[in-house]
Amino acid sequence: MTAQPNPLRADARRNRERILEAAVRAFSERGADVPIDTIAKAAGVGSATLYRHFPTREALVEAAYRNELARVCDSAAELLAAYPPDRALRLWMDRFIDYLAAKHGMADALRAAAASGADPFSETLDRLGTAIGTLLGAGAEAGLLRADVDAFDVGLSLAGVALVTSAPDQRERAGRLLDLLLDGLRHGTDR
Repeated sequence: MTAQPNPLRADARRNRERILEAAVRAFSERGADVPIDTIAKAAGVGSATLYRHFPTREALVEAAYRNELARVCDSAAELLAAYPPDRALRLWMDRFIDYLAAKHGMADALRAAAASGADPFSETLDRLGTAIGTLLGAGAEAGLLRADVDAFDVGLSLAGVALVTSAPDQRERAGRLLDLLLDGLRHGTDR
């Protein structure tokens, strides 16, 4: 039997979240070589607190990436609870594009982490596929989205939209392309 890790105290959990948010911002804006002290300062914690949570730069990069992945994937259920499935999917698509922009900004830091032996991407396809599949399934069940669409195909389509609209001044175009994709996912339904 393995021991369960002790849950973090509320203040430690808040510190960890602030560190991860500051890390994503710093790696995205300043690249892989941003000083750890800069991230700690931006998070409002000391370097010792940062290192207590993340003993290496690679551990911080991996955790920051996985945290962003979890946010976008977990938001699928939250959106479905608040909106009709087709609207939830469209809102989730926006979050996915934002997630890819953050990932793109962190590319150098992620490459450095991977080169050191970390595998920040090990869960990515499964988590994204599950989130997209949940949204598509709810939409098909409600008769709002096609039932014959593969989640992986939608994920690739979203990645394509992100690729061609990666510049910040292309966000409006990304929205229009996402609208077109959603229209295609509705094609053949009564909607």
